Amino acid sequence: MLDCAFVRSQFPAFSEAALQGQAFFENAGGSYTCQQVIDRLFRFYTQRKVQPYGAYAASGLGGAEMDEAGARLSAMMGVAAEELSFGPSTTQNTYVLAQAFRAFLAKGDAIIVTNQDHEANSGAWRRLEDAGIIVKEWGLNALTGQLDIADLENLLDQDVKLVCFPHCSNVVGQVNPVSQIVALIHANGSFACVDGVSYAPHGLPNLAELGADIYLFSSYKTYGPHQGIMVVREALARQLPNQGHFFNSDYLSKRFTPAGPDHAQIAACAGMADYIDALYEAHFTAAAVPVKRAEAVHDLMRAHEQSYYSLCLIFCARKTRCGCSGLTKLKIARQPLRLIWELRRGPWPKPSPRAASWQVMGIFTPIGRCARWVLILIKACCG
Repeated sequence: MLDCAFVRSQFPAFSEAALQGQAFFENAGGSYTCQQVIDRLFRFYTQRKVQPYGAYAASGLGGAEMDEAGARLSAMMGVAAEELSFGPSTTQNTYVLAQAFRAFLAKGDAIIVTNQDHEANSGAWRRLEDAGIIVKEWGLNALTGQLDIADLENLLDQDVKLVCFPHCSNVVGQVNPVSQIVALIHANGSFACVDGVSYAPHGLPNLAELGADIYLFSSYKTYGPHQGIMVVREALARQLPNQGHFFNSDYLSKRFTPAGPDHAQIAACAGMADYIDALYEAHFTAAAVPVKRAEAVHDLMRAHEQSYYSLCLIFCARKTRCGCSGLTKLKIARQPLRLIWELRRGPWPKPSPRAASWQVMGIFTPIGRCARWVLILIKACCG
């Protein structure tokens, strides 16, 4: 089981006097930063804030720490270090990538986006219509909030060159079967772009197993500094036109970084790998390669979350008196989206502005009326 006391000890914010007695439910906008990241950032700014990769000690050490961040994080996700690049944010990384596809695709080619994800992962792609590229929408099922694979099959044809979809929806919390979807996309001869921003904070994925051609997420939502992390597999990256300096075109990790990167923040991202290693070593004894360590930590965190998830849903169902309280814990755990949809349907009186402002899994629901009780429950469960 996840040792919550150990986890809290890794984040200075939990011992910060000014933050005591408060519970922040805005973590989708960014997570606390772990001590390992803070230490690396402080060291870089105080000892290595010079142009990196030079012949003198401070410069060489700075460049080495930047390389370490890319090498360790990519190893934990099962990809080559040169396939990973850093940018100011996932939104900007997606925009740059879309510009590369604007030049790569021909008029009449098609891409598929969904209405289940964040605007950042669809807006940049939808704008490609200006270049004569056809944009199709893979719409979610209005009753379940899920993306039905049969609907994607109906959209795929020889004109579709790229499909963009979320690993986990920030709208309904649905975790999509990425490997299955990617296999279908590849069978059509298309590329798969996966937005992992809402998934990676719950554990880094094994990208070698998922098979996606592109995977994006944000380090500032995974305990690190404010950077976007993007993996573009080599087979695709070599085909896309270079978006960076012409003299960096041969370096995959720099092809999609138009401006100079934030050296200190990239170096500090190695602290994310330090934290994952620390979690692994605190809970497991067997030696493991980086990708297996990340998988073990991923499963550890997911199991901990799910152990409280069904309890929260049961509690909310009883408080809202929607007739769902007779459901068993097992049934609710298996059908969380269905339960939330039932809670959403009503009938309910018109919500007050205060209730309507409470967002649970991206859906404005009557659960907002018992937000105070949810806070009490989570406080009791998680301390």
